[in-house]
Amino acid sequence: MNIINKIKINRKSRKLQGMIGSVIMVFSLLTSESCEETFLDVVPDNLATIEDAFTLRNEAEKYLFTCYSYIPIGGDVVYNFGLLLGDEAWIPPNNSSFTAFSHYIARGLQQASNPYLDVWEGTGQGGGYPYPGGPGVPGNYPMFDGIRHCNVLIERLEGTNQVPDLSTNERARWVAEAKFLKAFYHYYLLRMYGPIPVMRTNIPVDAPDDEIQVSREPVDDVVDYLVQLLDEARIDLPRTIVNTQNELGRVTRSAAVGLKAELLLMAASPLFNGNTDMAGFTNKDGTPLFNTSYDASKWQRAADAAKAAIDIAETDEHSLYYKMDDVYELSDTTLTKLNVRGAVTESWNTEVLWSSHSASSVPLQQICVAPFTHSSDASYSPANQNTARRSYAATLESANNFYTINGVPMEEDITLDFTKVDSIRRAGPEHKLNIHEGYTTANLNFNREPRFYADLGFDGAVWYVNECLDNEEQYYLRAKRSGPAGNGDSPFNYNTTGYFVKKLVHNESNGFTIRDYAWPEIRLADVYLMYAEALNEVQGPTAQVIEYVDKVRERAGLDGVVSSWQNFSKNPAKYTTQTGMREIIHRERSIELAFEGKNYWDIRRWKKAALEFNELIQGWNVGSDTESSYYKIVTLYQQRFVSPRDYFWPINQSTLIQNPNLVQNPGW
Repeated sequence: MNIINKIKINRKSRKLQGMIGSVIMVFSLLTSESCEETFLDVVPDNLATIEDAFTLRNEAEKYLFTCYSYIPIGGDVVYNFGLLLGDEAWIPPNNSSFTAFSHYIARGLQQASNPYLDVWEGTGQGGGYPYPGGPGVPGNYPMFDGIRHCNVLIERLEGTNQVPDLSTNERARWVAEAKFLKAFYHYYLLRMYGPIPVMRTNIPVDAPDDEIQVSREPVDDVVDYLVQLLDEARIDLPRTIVNTQNELGRVTRSAAVGLKAELLLMAASPLFNGNTDMAGFTNKDGTPLFNTSYDASKWQRAADAAKAAIDIAETDEHSLYYKMDDVYELSDTTLTKLNVRGAVTESWNTEVLWSSHSASSVPLQQICVAPFTHSSDASYSPANQNTARRSYAATLESANNFYTINGVPMEEDITLDFTKVDSIRRAGPEHKLNIHEGYTTANLNFNREPRFYADLGFDGAVWYVNECLDNEEQYYLRAKRSGPAGNGDSPFNYNTTGYFVKKLVHNESNGFTIRDYAWPEIRLADVYLMYAEALNEVQGPTAQVIEYVDKVRERAGLDGVVSSWQNFSKNPAKYTTQTGMREIIHRERSIELAFEGKNYWDIRRWKKAALEFNELIQGWNVGSDTESSYYKIVTLYQQRFVSPRDYFWPINQSTLIQNPNLVQNPGW
């Protein structure tokens, strides 16, 4: 049994953790929450003290899995907050398909009293699976609770004689894993709340109030401490997972250097680097929590970290994913699309630096997949209305964001006209691998880059499933109201925009049968673009900057930046300036990492949220059956993002009452 299964713990075990932890620490910010499915007991049922958890290797290993158990589930639209927080995707109103509190925040409904997605206290995140038939999963995620458990393990194993049957190498590795997780949980809080208290060690139960009532620390101090933790962890983490039967999901040194690169890129970005909106934001003793002076050296530090991560990952045999088992002799067009999808949906593939522990990705795929139509039988639908729920919908903004077939934005392409995206045209034989031949669909859906067709389904779109011979037999979507993929009369599970998120569905999943996969937290393509972004801020658009962007574009079936912009853009010299290249890199990240929960955090750290998240959420008129009325742009919602308030989460008001040394984030 690999770690993904080992760290699914039950409600009884989480409560037992809370009782054990209270013996060694009092910290008024923390709460203990619970989950349902039983896979792991923290300590044996007949043992009740923290000492008993570290008497033998087997019991200590269970405590290590407890440390892992606070990682939020990446492959879940409820617990991977970025999947719904921004404007990439939308769901049916009034929680009719499922409840995700991230969608409340996306609609501007956050609150300081009992905040949504409160990982500081571990509340307001939902409690168990929202999908019919889904397995039990951990409920809320109190990050400080996870940090406390990591501190316990580090304290008990580092420099002590506890757990006598634990080997020296294994002891060092477990401590390194706990340090990585401790850094990750702090980073998770930092990304959401800005300056946070740093829990370097646990606070004893008999500590005086001035120790228990901790204060927030300046952002730069937090970052430096987390870098130190990750550097220490990297030394004793394994290069690869050798015992794949039992240890898949545990972190390696590539995960540590990848997380360090992500942390330092965030710290160098405008939200954290020279953010004058945070002037005057101090602790109660007057300590400034943000350095509001821009520091260019932070970009160099981020570039160095990203390059080191690339070098270590490639040394450890990580590489961009390309599908190698083509038993169906697929076309280059289909293979390119499967390369893009497989980078996410092929578990433990070479591109993934870290796959987090996760519950099943099956429910996530079910809310993405749509009922298909077979090319040889228009009445055939292999996925019924209940299992292919199709309610996680890409917005029209997301569809517009992808490049044209020439590898440049629609608004820049000199050879293609997208001024009327809602005009309709019929697909010819030259389109048949992307759009069902003879089908009439929107102009927006023609002549787009391979990632558009890999990531999105739409009315008339071909949806490759593993059993197809792509030149002869195909599945495609009929998404108008009365089509198999349409909403019909359902008030619950339907697609609100007309765009289906194909990217997150494994190519062997068809609705009835769903192939599970481990969620990728950090991919090599992500780190390539981190490096390009940071290096451009340091040096401008050098050849090396362009090289790492082009590595990602090549896998996506596109020409390089220079060729694409020189030959097809209204601004052919755009890539020659730092500002222009910055825009290209930002767009490249938003496309390559679409629907992976990354873009929301990118838009925040770039300080673009006030612009991006105050726009209209739009889609097609999905309640219609006719082409003339279906392809009309309708507005689903007007988003509201208040700047600078909404860049950081509010601290729960009850937490501020419990700890008077804490200060609230500006605007709340």
